[in-house]
Amino acid sequence: MKKSTIILLMAVTISGTTLLSCKDNANKESGLQKPIAQTKELAVDEAIELTVKNLQAAYNGETTASAKYEAYSQKAKEEGYLEIAMLFHAASMAENIHANNHKVVLEESGQTIAEIIPEFTVKSTKENLEDAIEGEGYESTVMYPDFMITAKAAKNELAGISLNYAYRTELKHLKMYKAALEALQNKTDKSLPTVYFICPTCGNTYQGTTPKRCGISMTNSERFIKVTSLN
Repeated sequence: MKKSTIILLMAVTISGTTLLSCKDNANKESGLQKPIAQTKELAVDEAIELTVKNLQAAYNGETTASAKYEAYSQKAKEEGYLEIAMLFHAASMAENIHANNHKVVLEESGQTIAEIIPEFTVKSTKENLEDAIEGEGYESTVMYPDFMITAKAAKNELAGISLNYAYRTELKHLKMYKAALEALQNKTDKSLPTVYFICPTCGNTYQGTTPKRCGISMTNSERFIKVTSLN
């Protein structure tokens, strides 16, 4: 069994259905309101098929987001916004973890993952932040909540965990991007954090300091990836 699969299976043992139902509670770390859930009930067979399609869409989206945010990071650096460049760089790393998690679940279900070529347009840092806010907002209030409901109907615990990891992280990224845009507009961007910590299991992103364990996956903080440069 692959190491990445073992990590997800451990999460099932630790958290069980709690992870799958977390969308029904306000996320304490994000401070954002819970999204409106869909009401349509799906048959198990329909939910299983749709979950595969959803995971493929999520994998494509996270792969694109990772590449896009890295490009946005370089643009911010060029424009002299080093602190915002660090945020985009850290978020890019987190999105890559989400993409890999989704890929693992798809492969476990026997799916072949087609390589994609990310397509996006790099604009000014202000516009790039606005784009990131729009994307994270959609993922955290519409896409992932719906995908998690479908995965639960399909009784696919691994899919539910992978989707939940991304969902809860995107809520945090949304807050970070909004704060960065406000700082940019108020010309206080130099006060933004320059050190980030990324949970290698779920992509959870911390600024400056961390708890002893990840607030999403319970991974020990000693395993976190410390991000202090754009390299």
